[in-house]
Amino acid sequence: MAAAGVLLRGLCRLCRVLLFLSQFYILSGGESTDIPPYMMKCPSNGLCSRLPADCIECKTNFSCVYGKPVTFDCTVKPSVTCVDQDFKSRKSFVLNMTCRFCWQLPETDYECSSSTSCMAVSCPRQRYTANCTVRDHVHCLGNRTFPKMLYCNWTGGYKWSTALALSITLGGFGADRFYLGQWREGLGKLFSFGGLGIWTLLDVLLIGVGYVGPADGSLYI
Repeated sequence: MAAAGVLLRGLCRLCRVLLFLSQFYILSGGESTDIPPYMMKCPSNGLCSRLPADCIECKTNFSCVYGKPVTFDCTVKPSVTCVDQDFKSRKSFVLNMTCRFCWQLPETDYECSSSTSCMAVSCPRQRYTANCTVRDHVHCLGNRTFPKMLYCNWTGGYKWSTALALSITLGGFGADRFYLGQWREGLGKLFSFGGLGIWTLLDVLLIGVGYVGPADGSLYI
């Protein structure tokens, strides 16, 4: 019995040592258990033709005719599973799409970064360089992230109706200019009694047609 007890304790110690060594091996990078980042976008057992572009790899042909239907041979990335129309598991499939580069897509098919440092109210209207990314479910040729020149179209929350109402009612005291963040012009109207009424009438006209806008260069809402 004593010998059996010693043998049992020895086996327990050996199991602890093996468990420690296996955990150390995994933590040291000997066996990777990380999930690929693209898996967060890939639905399990969904239709292969509807997988996001990050989940598949396709043999594209850049010599296709723009705007014409085209088919490409595609394979799913490792760890991704999908099915065909008959609900059979597939690793490779044919993808139907329209021949066009990502930067040629309609504006509804991609998202672009915005800028609050350009003047949305200016003549001529200013542009800024935006970084655009194609939506996950849209397939196209070339880089899915691309730069594009866009018109400044951000807003700081100023209402055109409020600015016009202040210009008509309290424009002689510079309330419209103060509201738009134009403090110098507001003080000038205040101490000149609206430019003896002439400045007030001009501001009503200029704000009414949208020529005078917020001082930060944003658009009205």
